[in-house]
Amino acid sequence: MTSTTPARPETRPGTIQVWSDLLCPFAHVAIHRLTEVRAQLGLQDQVRLDHHVFPLELFNGPHPRQGTDSEAVGLGHIEPSAGFRLWTAADWLYPSTVLLAAEAVLAAKEQGLAASEDLDRALRAAFWTESKSIAHRQVILDVAGTTGTVDVAALAGELDSGRHRAALMADYAVAQTDAVNGSPHLFFGDGTSLNNPGITVHWEGPWAQGFPVVDKYDPSWAEAALRQSVA
Repeated sequence: MTSTTPARPETRPGTIQVWSDLLCPFAHVAIHRLTEVRAQLGLQDQVRLDHHVFPLELFNGPHPRQGTDSEAVGLGHIEPSAGFRLWTAADWLYPSTVLLAAEAVLAAKEQGLAASEDLDRALRAAFWTESKSIAHRQVILDVAGTTGTVDVAALAGELDSGRHRAALMADYAVAQTDAVNGSPHLFFGDGTSLNNPGITVHWEGPWAQGFPVVDKYDPSWAEAALRQSVA
């Protein structure tokens, strides 16, 4: 019996396929930049983000607070409007897992890519800016209610069915191959891709004890990527 290597889904026309983890600050920077520039260019209806999961916790274990705090400090200055904040809620509320939240983003695709996008971005803001424990089912549904585009009752039903966990694990299977190189990795309809776009970074000190130093940041990548997607 032979096994086959799982393939990354094809990027559909008019979409940018985004592989990321909700607690990855580099992904937060990239998605914030993409959505802000897309609005400035008036391309909201022409280019959609198709979210897939690069689940860091399945590679590395539970998310450590020290890692996200240090990365928020290191990256906050390059995109101030992304709203990076240190975690201010109780330590025991820190979401060491975000698999259910990632599953919710996939489940929201049942309502369209716009709903999935809005939930993804709202969950990131809830964590990075508001210190909300997006591991919790009710917090996820409450955040979904703030979007104005996600049918919360339908999302609750999808989550409670558990059927989207299979989609998450299918993404994880792809993430373990050479098809995706980390979080974030963006794929375009013409076959090109960008891994951690616009940022060159190195670490000072051990990870989760030191901090990332941005050697170079070129935010113009987002406009080029969006124009490429509608060319």
